[in-house]
Amino acid sequence: MTHGYAFVAGILAVWRITYALTMEDGPARVLVRLRAGVGRWTSVLDCFYCTSIWTAVPVALALGATLADRMLLWLALSGGACLAHRFTERSQTGTYWEEQEDDHVLRRRADGTGTAADSH
Repeated sequence: MTHGYAFVAGILAVWRITYALTMEDGPARVLVRLRAGVGRWTSVLDCFYCTSIWTAVPVALALGATLADRMLLWLALSGGACLAHRFTERSQTGTYWEEQEDDHVLRRRADGTGTAADSH
């Protein structure tokens, strides 16, 4: 398996496992019971980004050859899974606002008589 293929497959594996742990009920609601059963660690399993950090550890250990490779892969796999999650998230909404325009930030004419917007 090539390194690029293994990296992409690792990102998808981390994304899928993390998504299942944080968002899905699982067969016979086993994942719901898992999230409820971890007690004080429930907040970690409620957050996709937090869970992806821990899910990426075993995948990075499996894919990396050296300690340095494993450390870089750990963060890269988690980051890739987070990006995949952002691209596939359904509740993603854009934020739009419009600020009031200020005349004092527009450029003045060379002779200083007014703004460039006044001439239009």
